[in-house]
Amino acid sequence: MALLCLVIAKLASVGLPFVLKALVDGLSTASTAKLVSVPISLVIAYGCIRLLNTIISEIRDTLFGRVTERAIRRLGMAVFEHLHRLDMAFHLERRTGGLSRDIERGISGMSFLMRFMVFNIVPTMLEIVLVVGILFYNYGYEFAGVTLLAVIAYGAFSVVATEWRTGYVRDAAKADSISNTRAIDSLLNYETVKYFNNEQHEAKQYDVALAQWEDAKRKNRLSLFALNAGQACIIAVAMTLMLGMAAADVASGVMTIGDFVLINAFMMQLFIPLNFLGFVYREIRGAFANIERMFALLDKTPLIQDASDAYDKPLTQGSVSFENVVFSYDSREILKGVSLTVEAGQKVAIVGDSGAGKSTLVKLLFRFYDVVGGRICIDGHDIRDVSQNTLRQAIAIVPQDTVLFNDTLIENIRYGRPSATDEEISAAIQMAHLSQFIESLPEGGATKVGERGLKLSGGEKQRVAIARAILKKSPILVFDEATSSLDSRSEQAILTALKEVAKGHTSLVIAHRLSTVIDADKIIVLSKGKVVEAGSHNELLAANGLYCKLWYAQQESADF
Repeated sequence: MALLCLVIAKLASVGLPFVLKALVDGLSTASTAKLVSVPISLVIAYGCIRLLNTIISEIRDTLFGRVTERAIRRLGMAVFEHLHRLDMAFHLERRTGGLSRDIERGISGMSFLMRFMVFNIVPTMLEIVLVVGILFYNYGYEFAGVTLLAVIAYGAFSVVATEWRTGYVRDAAKADSISNTRAIDSLLNYETVKYFNNEQHEAKQYDVALAQWEDAKRKNRLSLFALNAGQACIIAVAMTLMLGMAAADVASGVMTIGDFVLINAFMMQLFIPLNFLGFVYREIRGAFANIERMFALLDKTPLIQDASDAYDKPLTQGSVSFENVVFSYDSREILKGVSLTVEAGQKVAIVGDSGAGKSTLVKLLFRFYDVVGGRICIDGHDIRDVSQNTLRQAIAIVPQDTVLFNDTLIENIRYGRPSATDEEISAAIQMAHLSQFIESLPEGGATKVGERGLKLSGGEKQRVAIARAILKKSPILVFDEATSSLDSRSEQAILTALKEVAKGHTSLVIAHRLSTVIDADKIIVLSKGKVVEAGSHNELLAANGLYCKLWYAQQESADF
């Protein structure tokens, strides 16, 4: 429908110079009796055609606006979903500020491309064909030839010059991403900047990035001046030549004054959009340069993908087994044949010195990475054969470093299961011992926690994470240093609550503080990527191995 409106509007636009010619010729040759009636009817016709052209163009834009907006919505959604599909390795390397700008510019460029490709390039090409054909039919090959040569020269110059400029456009976009990345990184690490009194250092670093952007934009601007000047020169030469030829024909009596006006109107009507077309082409090349970065992002293939026949039924029992698991990251071997089993309903703790690979086991369990050797099974299914959605639905976690959304406390807890009722959220708050804290806040559960939860203490954030994990109601609970930020009183209260929560669930506890896991059914001791001991608390103390040394070292530290 939009394209039909486009054709009607363009035909009306091409018809306008003919009405103008008839009006001028009518004024030139009409008798005194017709000097009023002829111009008035032609003026009304001219006004009606121009009004029709404008209204049809507005209808066209309104109709196609829906297409553009829906396409941009779908594209934005595709990018957003793709980013969440990409693996942990990508997100560890990404620069959030630059990534955000790449997406923003890419979607903006796509919007521009759709709108102007359809409504400027296509109709201008249609108008060129119509005008050249009319000039050839009415006035001969000289006028048609000059017009066609001017259009070809203009187009060729625009393409060559714009290709030359595109490098500067890319440089400006890259510099913009770098400066934005620097600003976002600095603001996200606001506290660190303040701790080390490095405001001036950050400002200098940001200014270096801005200087690169300024230099790229200056080159971009100077190249734009050269392009505009060249295009204006071609248009001026063509217009002068056409009007000179038309004036000579009028003087010799071959043409009427109306013909002169018609040719002038056609040239104005043709070169104004053609000049705009030069701008559009420049912007389209710039848009392509921006879109390239976004589509390069979309071209990234997630390393972790579901199998075509992935198991997608709920995992309800909760048994977990690591079978001779080997894992390396950046050619650094982290796990060296780790084997352990967690029966359904058991509480198993994994302890060991720093860098032993404890948290890596959790990342592998969530399938943020795939094992290099061996396998991990839940309910007897290799997790590589289970859909990622089904796998992660079966596991709830309280991470060591809890990061919250810049939303209310209640909504951050509800994130564990967005469909949860208010009663279920209240129960989770009670079990996580958050009630007293929430009641002490002036706005209660509606209190905003700030970006990444910066308004809360470490212990408060961890209790929110515990409530969120409780709410998820998964058969497997993972606690990665879940009480590390709590004082002793809060820790004991939450450990008591967690015991209640863990009933009927499989619990995998990553712990540094050994006193929190003495009640575990089994304790696995890791060292340098290997299981060196396994057993209950008393069995491991009796074995007098690494666990025993760690236990007494912590006891002495606590006594001190």
